[in-house]
Amino acid sequence: MKTAVIKYNSGNVQSVLYALERLGVDAELTDDPEKILSADKVIFPGQGEASSAMRYLKARKLDQLIKEIKQPFLGVCLGLQLLCEHSEENDTECLGIFPVKVKKFIPENTQEFKVPHVGWNELENLSDNPILKDLPANPFVYYVHSYFAELSEMTIAQTHYIHDFSAMLHLDNYYAIQAHPEKSGEVGEKLLSNFLSI
Repeated sequence: MKTAVIKYNSGNVQSVLYALERLGVDAELTDDPEKILSADKVIFPGQGEASSAMRYLKARKLDQLIKEIKQPFLGVCLGLQLLCEHSEENDTECLGIFPVKVKKFIPENTQEFKVPHVGWNELENLSDNPILKDLPANPFVYYVHSYFAELSEMTIAQTHYIHDFSAMLHLDNYYAIQAHPEKSGEVGEKLLSNFLSI
């Protein structure tokens, strides 16, 4: 099984590659359109800033390529946010796969809530979806983010931090997770494994 990890202007890609390696997956980091389109699975991870990431994608026409992908596709962290239609981070028009807006966390109580949201939180209201198959009860995953995707009919799991937000999204062949599965222990490994089995 060929797995392409999209190379673009973002951090945290190496830890995703290591996580896939632990699962026995031979993944290639690439921005080559042919390699991406011919892969069995495509993963779009990242940490960073939305507008500069979108500029990189547009400069290499990867923004159009991502919309043409027919195989199972997984956005992770910034990857989830870029798959939405708009981010409040520097007023950025994103890819628009999910008709969802990405907003900034604004804590009412800065003593209780810090931004960015960093740490372990529970996945709640899980849908019956193949990527969520056989997860343990009350699964916890690891987050590092200052922006969140609003709840929508595409939300397949949610988390509460300041607000309820979309922990995971799904539409057609596109899946996305706000947390970092590669840093989320056995739960994260199971989520990646489930995606690779779709």
